[in-house]
Amino acid sequence: MFKYDVAVVGGGLAGLTAANILVREGKKVVVLEKSNHLGGRAMTNDKNGVLMNLGPHGLYMSGDATNILTELGISLPGGNATKAIHIHGILNHAVHVIPTDFSSIMSSTLISWKAKFMFGKLMLKIMKLNIYSIPEVSLKEWADSEISDPMVRHIFYSICRLTSYTNASTLQLAKPVLKQVKRSLNAGVLYVDGGWETIVQKLKKQAEAWGAEILTNKNVTNIDHHEQYQIIQCSDGTVIHVPDCIVAAPPKETMNMINGAEHTSLRLWNKQAIPVTACCLDIGIKKLPNPQHQFAIGLDQALFFTNQSRAAKLSEDGTLVVSLAKYHNPMEEINVNADKQQLESVMDLLHPGWRKEVVVQQFLPKLTVSHDFPHVKRKENPGPSIPEMKGIFIAGDWAGHEEVLADAAVASGKRAAREILKANEMILAKEG
Repeated sequence: MFKYDVAVVGGGLAGLTAANILVREGKKVVVLEKSNHLGGRAMTNDKNGVLMNLGPHGLYMSGDATNILTELGISLPGGNATKAIHIHGILNHAVHVIPTDFSSIMSSTLISWKAKFMFGKLMLKIMKLNIYSIPEVSLKEWADSEISDPMVRHIFYSICRLTSYTNASTLQLAKPVLKQVKRSLNAGVLYVDGGWETIVQKLKKQAEAWGAEILTNKNVTNIDHHEQYQIIQCSDGTVIHVPDCIVAAPPKETMNMINGAEHTSLRLWNKQAIPVTACCLDIGIKKLPNPQHQFAIGLDQALFFTNQSRAAKLSEDGTLVVSLAKYHNPMEEINVNADKQQLESVMDLLHPGWRKEVVVQQFLPKLTVSHDFPHVKRKENPGPSIPEMKGIFIAGDWAGHEEVLADAAVASGKRAAREILKANEMILAKEG
């Protein structure tokens, strides 16, 4: 009756993960991507041979995304971004070494010896932390109860912003953020050779090899829910009937696509979503004027600088790719011009004379980092199924439960796929 068992709407990390899991289990799958390329915010721009992600991207080496990709048999080339480097902190327009090991503890003038001891103790505690023992409190509440020294708290918050790409300590739930911090301390972060396009292409190639059909320029405009099937309509006139559908799109787009969504749980999930954005400046540069400054985080400002090329191959001719980001507070207004000037001033501070070394630049004034995150205003976790619409499932970075960023996208894709497989197994068991 049906040409496909499952239609996946959206060809980003969540959709491609779901497609891989389903086709591996023998399902006939079609992926419908509205643009002419796959990946969403995981795409990589090729600028005259210089490969630029959309802002700084790192994959947690013990995170959900890495673990699920490994389960799928996908290995990624690249290097550990946190290995053998000094982390610098920017405070009051000056650069300081953040004490993270013996040599940096000895050389850092940022904090007192007492505070150095306190910071070291805090990092050890997080590395050994039983994540599931953390109560459902905000990050700020947790930090206020655990950290008495103001400068140690500054450093802690800067690390939390770095690992979650979110500047909202009063809103963020402590547990998911601390889980990310623990992963970065214990296992490190991977910078991927060829940029994140490498991940996207490996997922695509494998899904197609297993039998998935992946279509670009297929803009889904309507999804009509019926008890036993879903009708998917595209703007080019394509109509597809499928038993099950996974919508791996942002919450507002998902609401607009699915007819009758306002009468389902989607309405709450969309209403409670708080998008996170950042201003990003990516630069292809011949060399770094100050090679000591490879990685820096703002202590009194929500800023981040990294040389991605120190761990990943992102050009053929040796051009380095560096990225800067300012994490926006979702509760504050954004000033694009001021943000760009701020990022350029960070480069002036870290790498005086950098402008004459520039090969290419990419400026993203308001990049959506995530369409939602685990926060104190969430009434319930979204998905993977829509209870009121049997056969329709959701995935995406906003559909994370206790995951964030790429981990949320990939984990939600797996959740949606497993939910479909589980439901089908139950049907077969009843029929048998």
